[in-house]
Amino acid sequence: MPQRTVSVLAYDGMTAFEAGIVIEVFGLVWPDIDQPWYELKVCTETPDPIRVIGGATLSTPYGLEEFAAADTVVVPSVADPKAATSAQLIEALQHAHARGARIVSICSGAFALAAAGLLDGRRATTHWRYADQLRERYPAIHVDPEPLYTDEGDVLTSAGCAAGLDLALHLVRKDLGAAVANAVARRMVIQPYRSGGQAQYIESPMPPDPVDAPVARSLGWALEHLAEPIGVPDLAREAGLSPRTYLRHFTRETGTTPAKWLIAQRIQAALAMLETGDAPVEEIALAAGFATPVTFRHHFAKSVRTSPSAYRRAFRARRG
Repeated sequence: MPQRTVSVLAYDGMTAFEAGIVIEVFGLVWPDIDQPWYELKVCTETPDPIRVIGGATLSTPYGLEEFAAADTVVVPSVADPKAATSAQLIEALQHAHARGARIVSICSGAFALAAAGLLDGRRATTHWRYADQLRERYPAIHVDPEPLYTDEGDVLTSAGCAAGLDLALHLVRKDLGAAVANAVARRMVIQPYRSGGQAQYIESPMPPDPVDAPVARSLGWALEHLAEPIGVPDLAREAGLSPRTYLRHFTRETGTTPAKWLIAQRIQAALAMLETGDAPVEEIALAAGFATPVTFRHHFAKSVRTSPSAYRRAFRARRG
């Protein structure tokens, strides 16, 4: 893979975490991951040092010219969603998009993309607190407040800051494959795969102890037995709970259902098999735990937006 360039915009008054998501995933080189890594540039609109919340300052030699020149351009947030986006930033985003760059926003960064017209006619998300505001200001956008992130191919948006990690890993997965993305997640000690369609937040309050050991134990068991038929009774048995109680705990902990969680994990397992081997799609479907190849293709297309065979060809073409 040729080295891919990534730029991230920093601005006065931001938190270090917002840009840090991008810096951690795309800027830090892991010596035990044998892949040509990304080249990252932190950019600002002006040459003056910017102030980060907490009193620190940040200076960089890179401005909007370098920002717009990257293969992947990231706006991690904006200082004020209600404020107008500068004409200079709008021009940089439009220029980057016109030359074929991948444009990405995290949290309120979607407002900058919207101001540049890059989200018109597209599905997009942002932090749930800002979704109504984004919809009202930019009615041409199909604003969806529910998912962690959306992928429209050349334009991607994510919800709050933590969802930016999910989107960043999603980009690594698209570029380098599931195995590399999982390796990065392990080193960052975060969940390797939360699908973009997973809910942003869970309505029920967190329990006093947020680590539900029985549910975690059942999920670990499920990951080791994905090729087998797995139902709620099986998961509940491994957790030592009744099916009804298990479902309540599961939803509280994950924000989704066991069926949707299992499909997501099986898709993830299938991605790795498609990337690393030559087994027929029918064998991969059964090895990943899908009842039939037809069911596998249906869920794969719904999640990945392409067929298993097309994904394999596209992945190997990118790697070549």
